[in-house]
Amino acid sequence: MKLASLNNGTRDGKLVIVSRDLTHYTDASFLAPTLQSALDDWSRIAPHLAALASSLELRAVPLERFHEHDALSPLPRAYQWADGSAYVNHVELVRKARNAPMPESFWTDPLIYQGGSDSFLAPREPIRMADEAYGIDMEGEVAVIVDDVPMGAGLDEARAAIHLIMLVNDVSLRNLIPAELGKGFGFYQSKPSSAFSPVAVTPDELGETWDGGKVRLPLCVDLNGRPFGRANAGIDMTFDFPTLIAHAAKTRPLCAGTIIGSGTVSNKLDGEAGKPIEEDGAGYSCIAEIRMIETIATGSPRTPFMRFGDTVRIEMKDAYGHSIFGAIEQQVTRHER
Repeated sequence: MKLASLNNGTRDGKLVIVSRDLTHYTDASFLAPTLQSALDDWSRIAPHLAALASSLELRAVPLERFHEHDALSPLPRAYQWADGSAYVNHVELVRKARNAPMPESFWTDPLIYQGGSDSFLAPREPIRMADEAYGIDMEGEVAVIVDDVPMGAGLDEARAAIHLIMLVNDVSLRNLIPAELGKGFGFYQSKPSSAFSPVAVTPDELGETWDGGKVRLPLCVDLNGRPFGRANAGIDMTFDFPTLIAHAAKTRPLCAGTIIGSGTVSNKLDGEAGKPIEEDGAGYSCIAEIRMIETIATGSPRTPFMRFGDTVRIEMKDAYGHSIFGAIEQQVTRHER
């Protein structure tokens, strides 16, 4: 089933079930007013939501037209947003561009940081920034929403805890990152609000493209209407979602509604750094990666970060070309109080 939170004037929106083709929805708020409340009681609520979803496909319940512009992020705010960096190719390029050595532990021990989760952007909401000089970048990712995960959970427990899957634009301010990391205390100002896809889907909606830990489909990233990235989320993912979840739960439990991100989807090409789409490569899911490759090749980057007026679109389609999660589509605008 596909779940969304429609904007009804409240912080957390109204829970609805969306048809598989993303054209219609039916109100599910009589079962659970919000997605978080459904996740808090998932074992009891989920079967009722699934039955309602089946009735929606049969047009046997009241339905209305679904407009992605009316959707908030599936969880407009969450108890926790922990983002990994599962595609180590991406991390390797970052460090290579800085002439920094790649520790061997990066291939065996996942990287993860705790992001801000109190104010996610809606999937069609502008990215408002005060200054282009911040180095505004998109990061196309996949994320999962989990059930309660006990501290010290193993891989099987972590896998079983995955209830929903969605896409992410993890907005990053690249020019603020070096100074923040230089303090040795992690991201804060350089990681503003992220946006998630209009719908979150249960794993069964992905069929064979979901193997229990990875989504084996290309992530479509367009910049200003032109293809920028088509990296396959199931390729070069060093750490799958159960591994990331178990890593996050090593020293603390995770509560229902915790979001775990994959980090920037990144593919190599014949064992080497990826190439742009126009050069028959898979492209990139963020601007920083192509800038890294340009720096490695020529000594300096050529591709600029996003500017006011630029638009990014992030989407994933099935084998028939149908959108699975709906699209994140955001324009960078100037923030003025």
